[in-house]
Amino acid sequence: MSRTHSSPAPIPALVPAAPVQAHASDGALRRTARRIAASPSAVVGGVLLALVLAAALCAGWLFPGDPLDMATEPLLRPGQDAAYPLGSDMLGRDLLAGLFHGARASLLIAGVSTAIAVLLGVAGGLAAGFHGGRVDRAIDTVTTFFQTIPSFLFALAIVAVAQPSLWKIALAIGVTSWPGLARLVRAEVMRLRHGDMVLASEALGASDLRIILSDILPNTLTPVLVSASLMVATAILTESSLAFLGLGDPNVASWGNMVGAGREVLRTDWYVAALPGAAIVVTVLALNLLGDGLAAAFDPRGR
Repeated sequence: MSRTHSSPAPIPALVPAAPVQAHASDGALRRTARRIAASPSAVVGGVLLALVLAAALCAGWLFPGDPLDMATEPLLRPGQDAAYPLGSDMLGRDLLAGLFHGARASLLIAGVSTAIAVLLGVAGGLAAGFHGGRVDRAIDTVTTFFQTIPSFLFALAIVAVAQPSLWKIALAIGVTSWPGLARLVRAEVMRLRHGDMVLASEALGASDLRIILSDILPNTLTPVLVSASLMVATAILTESSLAFLGLGDPNVASWGNMVGAGREVLRTDWYVAALPGAAIVVTVLALNLLGDGLAAAFDPRGR
């Protein structure tokens, strides 16, 4: 009886693995960019803000002189002299040059103060929400103290005590604007603290710092980004209010200083205060529109 030998099973050919999506993050960025571009408020706000930023960046090139120097005769009306299309103020200073250089000063103060507020708010919110207990109670006490006094009055007191300057004004606005953001970040961290992602990282033995930086912080950036755009607008209004009260940097051309100087001739030459006031309105409107558009684009319920 012949023994039949079964042929060995064929060895399956090695099938190449599916290509890994190396650019997944790029796809997420493109989807986010499409959501932002689909928001009319974000587009309008971004265009207006881009124009203001362009004016600030081109101020030194278009108007190389000191905008506080007397350039022509006082109180030229807009359109009266082609060399000074927006006219001049009581001291003969070019209003158009003041608007361009004022954009640089106002945006610089707003940007620095917002960076300080975001740094303090995110750090305080992360510490309070992640550690809880005594750390949470201590930070809550500090934020409650800051929120007891209106932020504008707090900044007004700081600037009044110190000698008004560009950096001191930015510091005063920044250290009085962070408590609201800290509470927002704390709420987000407490929501994520006991989530599956954090629990998985803790089970793998990840350190607290690694969990905060890798798992929690990236998921809190959306509300921080939206809040930061609104904080820039608030900082511009606060700086303008301080300058209007005579607490601005007298050596720097800013929109608030121009509005404050123009109030003396508001009845007869309204444009001296109205033009920088309109610049403030446009910039704040652009930032608010951009903030609304970002909030709608990042809202998970609208995706």
